[in-house]
Parts: sequence; structure tokens; C-alpha cells
Amino acid sequence: MLHSAPLTRNLPYPVLVADIGGTNARFALIEGPNEPTKLCGQEGTKAHATIQDAIRAGVLDQGYAAPRSAVLAVAAPVSSDRIALTNASWVIEPPALIKELGLEQVVILNDFEAQALALPSLSPMDVDQVGGGETIQNATKFVVGPGTGLGAGAMIRSCGKWIPVPGEGGHVELGPLSEEEYRIWPYIERIGGRVGAEQIVCGAGLVRLAKAVLQADGVYRTYEKPSDVPLAADDGDEVAQKVLRLFCAALGRVAGDFAITNLARGGVYLAGGIPPKISHWLHGGEFRAAFEAKAPHEGIMKSIPTYIITHKSPALEGLAAYTRAPDEYLVDLTGRSWHRKDTKTAD
Repeated sequence: MLHSAPLTRNLPYPVLVADIGGTNARFALIEGPNEPTKLCGQEGTKAHATIQDAIRAGVLDQGYAAPRSAVLAVAAPVSSDRIALTNASWVIEPPALIKELGLEQVVILNDFEAQALALPSLSPMDVDQVGGGETIQNATKFVVGPGTGLGAGAMIRSCGKWIPVPGEGGHVELGPLSEEEYRIWPYIERIGGRVGAEQIVCGAGLVRLAKAVLQADGVYRTYEKPSDVPLAADDGDEVAQKVLRLFCAALGRVAGDFAITNLARGGVYLAGGIPPKISHWLHGGEFRAAFEAKAPHEGIMKSIPTYIITHKSPALEGLAAYTRAPDEYLVDLTGRSWHRKDTKTAD
């Protein structure tokens, strides 16, 4: 029999940790409290019908130790026994995971909760600072991640513990500001009658923004996939260069809104697959200028540092850190922890 329960102590080892996005599912294994994180590779979400199939292919069939428990970070709100990914076809059912894979316990977090969990342990080697500012120790941190979609999450320090705060901040409004944006925004495809940040600041958003720029400028050109835009920009394509400048400004504006809302003096971190690939454009000035343009608080914004996360698997490391020392974090797992009632567990 299965039921929901909170995590109060370490999960039974080995623990499978997974970062499940709209495009890829990345897996790692932790065999003991003092053991290093073993990266198990990744599987495409379109390559498997279910997450169980992906775990079998990427972990069990590769000869890794069979996990006894799992901590999964998913790109979707977690509110029931059936969790549908926002940008992929998988529906994750923790009771089915426990039954089919013989697990004792499954914990499911939001994907940007996992990204936030990684922030306190990132070293200077894991980040690339964009612009000025200086991190204040134990102050609030914020992570924004343009990839398949746009994720966001805060990491707050209170009463000696780190508290990750997940959300769906990628769907806040994003309107025009400059004259050029006012000219281009009418051509941006609306969803539900609105332009949300994720409609622009993500992979598909790059293509959507490029189409709007082409229409506004009366230019015929085709960008088939997100990577076409930075490749064309680096080859001297002026339209693609304009698109990237607008994209960086939009990301800076959204990141700045989150920073000032949360007073993230511990820094704002750019995660996701896109920032490392366009790092020289983010260093170009538009991103940081838009980030700081929050009158009358430009002084505060200038003091808040911004970083591109260059670590290969920050979400997995965040989950691993939480798995090894859950008492150092305050994570509400009501309705997000499942275990086998007739099995002795970590609760």
C-alpha cells in the first residue's frame, strides 16, 4: 500500500536523483552518505513512453546499483499522484514508480526547486559573473532558467536553514519598453491573449521572437530551430543579432524583476541550456542594463550580482546535497513524498 509522507531523515541508499526537463531526463546515483555523486547520463523524454522506461534504459540496464529510493525534480507543478510535465508528454505517477521499480520511497520536487537547492554549494568555478555586484553571504538567492521553457525559483535563508521556494515565475507578463520593442511586440504570437515571459525567454521563444522581428522589419528569412539564431548572429546576420540583443534585454528585465521582488542580494543565477551557449551576448551589455533599470532602485540593482551557471548538472547536485543532509534545508513535502507502507523507510 502506498501513501504520502514527509521526509524527516535520510532516504534509504542507494538514492536515484533525476532532473526531468521538457527535453531530457538526467540521472545520477548516490550509494551512501559519504559517496560521490555518480552521473548516469541522460535519456530523451521523446525516446521513452514513461519515466520508468527511461530509468531502466539509463540506469538499471547500464549496470548501476538498483536504487532503493528516488528524489526527482520535474518541470511541472507537483499537486497529485499524476504529474504531467509542462513541456513533454510524460505523466509521472509515484505509486507506479514504487511498484514497478521496487522502490521504498519517492520524493518529487519542482525542477527549479532543485536548481535553487544547488545555489549555496556552487563554487566560483561553477559560475561566470556578468556585470558587477557582490554576493552577500546567506542572503536570498534567485535562479532563472531559459531552456525548453522558463523556470524560476528562490532560495531563502531563515533560522539556520535554506528554504527553496518553487513557483511558475516564467509565466509573468513581459511587455514592451523601448520604441523598438513597441514596434515588434504586436507581431509576437499571443497565448491566451497575452505575452508571458516564457513566450520569449526560452528556446521556442527565440524562434518566436525572430519571426516577430522579421515581420516587423519586412525581411524574409527562416530560423528553423533555436540554435539557428545564435549561429546566424555569430556569422554576422544582423536580424539574428537584433533578436539576441532583444532576448538578452528581456531576460535581464525578467531577472531584475525577480531580484528586486525578493531582494536577492545573494545573487541571481542563470540556469537552463541557453545562457552558457550565448554567454558572450549576455556579457554584451543589454542583459545587465535591463537588469539594473529598476528606477528608483538602480543603486540596489547594481549591487546585486548576476551569474551564468556553468556547472554541467546543477539540479542533480542540488538534489544530492539535499539527499545527504535534509536537515540543513526546510522543504515542505506535504503531498510530494510517497513510500511503501509495509516497508521500513527513512520517515
